[in-house]
Amino acid sequence: MGVADQFKDKSQQLGEKAKQAADRAKGQASERASQGRGRPEDETRRAQQEAQDRLDQDYDA
Repeated sequence: MGVADQFKDKSQQLGEKAKQAADRAKGQASERASQGRGRPEDETRRAQQEAQDRLDQDYDA
């Protein structure tokens, strides 16, 4: 096997490794984004409930 073949093989290996790393990073980013979407809904719901509770307390007084 010549030096050129060795470089070609190494290049292909590194290319495949980079592609796998990019796919893994994309999957992790997608997972974090989907987890992040759930949090604002909870916070919004909590804020709405607190506002409703304050309103109810004001009318009870």
